[in-house]
Amino acid sequence: MKTTPGRSYLLLAAFSVVSALPTFAANRTVGIYRLNIARSSYTPAPNPVQDLTVTRELSDGGVTQTTDGTLTGNEPFHATYTTRGDGAQVHVTGNAPFNIIAVKQVSPTITTDERMNSGNLYRAIGRSVFTHHGSRMTVTIRGVNGAGTKFTQILVFDRQ
Repeated sequence: MKTTPGRSYLLLAAFSVVSALPTFAANRTVGIYRLNIARSSYTPAPNPVQDLTVTRELSDGGVTQTTDGTLTGNEPFHATYTTRGDGAQVHVTGNAPFNIIAVKQVSPTITTDERMNSGNLYRAIGRSVFTHHGSRMTVTIRGVNGAGTKFTQILVFDRQ
């Protein structure tokens, strides 16, 4: 069967789209999530977070996560990073208590991470679980804050 250059380009384009689909479909973590403060907790009290919105979107470098919100005392919060989910350390911009994070995609619905601040004592590990249908994200973080106090934070987010 003889193929024309136009048909070859069309087949190549169709194959490229179809081969990219599993990558996008497999990442159930993308979306916009809003903190459900009533279901969230922080030990020791009080919870330093008043409101957070997490936006996770596909990017050339993997997944870019941007978190915006308000901390206790009406202090604005903003943090962003891009990860491939391979466990490599990446820099976090903004005013998060950590400036380095290493995220690993364990399964289509679970990520784990290690967070640290190169300028103080902050060190923590996190685990994010996304429900099968993507309607909820639960983030559990355990570690030591910048002042050296142990903490546990459970943040429950509803998908918007």
